[in-house]
Amino acid sequence: MTDATVVARIGKPHGLNGEVTVQLHTTDPDARLAVGAVLDTEAATGTGVPRALTVRSTRVHNGIWLVAFEEIPDRTGAESLRGTRLVVEGPAPVPDDEDDVWAEADLVGLRVVDPQGAVLGEVAGLVVGAAQDRLVVRLPDGRSAEVPFVEAIVPEVDVEGGRVVLDAPPGLLDLGV
Repeated sequence: MTDATVVARIGKPHGLNGEVTVQLHTTDPDARLAVGAVLDTEAATGTGVPRALTVRSTRVHNGIWLVAFEEIPDRTGAESLRGTRLVVEGPAPVPDDEDDVWAEADLVGLRVVDPQGAVLGEVAGLVVGAAQDRLVVRLPDGRSAEVPFVEAIVPEVDVEGGRVVLDAPPGLLDLGV
């Protein structure tokens, strides 16, 4: 899918009625995951995941978003969704009051350089976490490393210039995934 924005990534099932946990990748989950919203899916080939899912219900339980879909009636179906990305066409809108918000699609493919400009790798993804987000950096040797996406370690993101400056403490990139 081209020019798609990831809204959420589906996690584990919750309960018996087809609910799943989701890892949010949107600043407006109430609108993106509203009842009746139809979201396209990105899943591994052969998983049997429908190409689109219709939101049946959403709720927050202990700080975790739970979503159920019209097409998924039970826990067995919910288990098959694990790892699926929920996407919408087009780029993610950036809130007017947040200058330092980037969509995963804007970051993937950017060169990762140290403060002196030496290439360290390439951004391969973004993991949204409860406490902090992490950039997934593909290193030149093919390994990946997750780097805390905080200003102290990633002081500059230059989407137009095609680069991310990484001021990593010694050994951080040696902790490959």
